[in-house]
Amino acid sequence: MEKQAILRTSIYFLVLFIFTFSKTQADDYYDLEPSHLVAFECPKECVCPSHFPRALYCDSKGLKEVPPIPSRIWYLYLHNNAIEALNEKSFVNATQIRWINLNKNKLTKQKIEKNFFKNMKNLLYLFLEDNELDGIPAPLPSTLEQLRLARNKISKIPEGVFKNLENLTLLDLHHNKLTDGSFQADALTGLKSLMQFNVAKNSLKKMPSGLPSNTIQLYLDNNNIEAIPNNYFNNIPKIAFLRLNYNKLSDSGVPANVFNITSMLDLQLSYNELASVPTVNGHLERLHLDHNKIKNINGTISCPNEIREEFDPHYPHGPRLRYLRLDGNEIQPPIPLDLIICFRLLQTIVI
Repeated sequence: MEKQAILRTSIYFLVLFIFTFSKTQADDYYDLEPSHLVAFECPKECVCPSHFPRALYCDSKGLKEVPPIPSRIWYLYLHNNAIEALNEKSFVNATQIRWINLNKNKLTKQKIEKNFFKNMKNLLYLFLEDNELDGIPAPLPSTLEQLRLARNKISKIPEGVFKNLENLTLLDLHHNKLTDGSFQADALTGLKSLMQFNVAKNSLKKMPSGLPSNTIQLYLDNNNIEAIPNNYFNNIPKIAFLRLNYNKLSDSGVPANVFNITSMLDLQLSYNELASVPTVNGHLERLHLDHNKIKNINGTISCPNEIREEFDPHYPHGPRLRYLRLDGNEIQPPIPLDLIICFRLLQTIVI
């Protein structure tokens, strides 16, 4: 029965680490003319592979502007160039674009033509990392599923900027200039499908509010968060993966049962100021508490209540914890016996 639990975890990871191809992208790439005719439409600055005729590779060419994009293109790679502006002129024929990678350019919001992205009615994935954007390049198309804006200069998230993005599952804003005041009221309204929200490496002192109820992964590493409001996770009942590494959390800022939620599978609290082990739920499978100020660990106190899965009455009723990291604290071996007795499924303890 343990295999079923492992399978359940694997399914979570498969859904959550949304990577590249959605079912829309699984369409036939080869409903085109012969490859020798496809090559005729290839911009001289780019590479058009015959085995992938829907793709256009213009990356790492020192481009300062986008060349004319052929109408057949779905996947456009323009990363690692020196592009400063975007306008519809280069995309007049490219009405089927699904994927654009514009990472590592010199784009600013002011030089992106108004409605440039909104007019791309088939766009699913938009990569704009490592640019010079100081704001969200809205409006954006409602078809969008992933928006990656890491390592820019974004300092404000205006109200309604995401209001039509009901298909967006991933929003990555890590390593920007966001503060607690950056998120205007209802800034995240409309993100009905959002599952992964990344605001790590910003300047937040408080937990972000107004998160969509479907949020499953929340990344808040490398901020200045000192406390978590009581019942904070009631509004995101599906939360399964939470990363709060490298913050300023202490025991006084962590309410007694704030992490005691059945949906949580992976909890990361490394490099904080915790002096004791927080109460967790029996469904938790991975717990990172390394590099805090914990001096001892008592398995009797830390042991969650028994749990039972209705669909699998034969599964062990004990806690599901498999991985526990405690190194970098003030704990001395040996590992307490009552800890081992409680967490019988533990496979790895780092101390």
